[in-house]
Amino acid sequence: MATRKIAKKKTSVKKEAVADMAMTSSFNNETPPMTAKPKFNTKVLYLVLGLLALSALLLANKSMLVAAVVDGRPVWSWELNGVMADRYGKQTLEGMISEKLIESEARKQGIVMSPAEVSAREEEIVKGLGGGMKLEEILKIQGLTKSEFDRQITLQLTVQKILGKGLTITDADVNNFIATNRATLVATEEAALRSEAKQAILDAHIGDKLQPWFNELKAKAKVLRFL
Repeated sequence: MATRKIAKKKTSVKKEAVADMAMTSSFNNETPPMTAKPKFNTKVLYLVLGLLALSALLLANKSMLVAAVVDGRPVWSWELNGVMADRYGKQTLEGMISEKLIESEARKQGIVMSPAEVSAREEEIVKGLGGGMKLEEILKIQGLTKSEFDRQITLQLTVQKILGKGLTITDADVNNFIATNRATLVATEEAALRSEAKQAILDAHIGDKLQPWFNELKAKAKVLRFL
């Protein structure tokens, strides 16, 4: 009996050993797990791209940072802006506020100036000056760009439309103005002369109404100034 028990034990041990070897072989033959790739941080990529874009922008537009370089020392743009704000800031701001008030009132009244109206008025101004000057020469003398000039004319015509409502200028008014103010008129041709006289009458009418009307606009508006 003892011999049979020992034999059974040896057989059991052999089976366990074979099973262990088979398991070990299975593990050894198994494909090793792939190493996980490190995750790429997209935030870092966006940050790098953003910095590169900003650098390119600053290189292409140096005036955003530096207004001038004097003997190797920069005049920073914010220094220039600060000086200009101190010297001309309030005056410029008031002019911009005035423009906003006029534009706002024009929108309320449905008044819109067309490019054709602006161009026609500019042609009248050039003809009225005489001397065969071109608009480009006039702008150079005045130190204005074409866009600035267009804006001024647009505002002028807008105010005329607002304050000129109900005003009628007759031929008799024009004749009387030419007779009494001939020396002040520039135009020489009859049509241009009458147009200039009519414009002068309109300007005088607008001039009388402008300040009271504008004071009323400012009184009604809510304007916050931080300069």
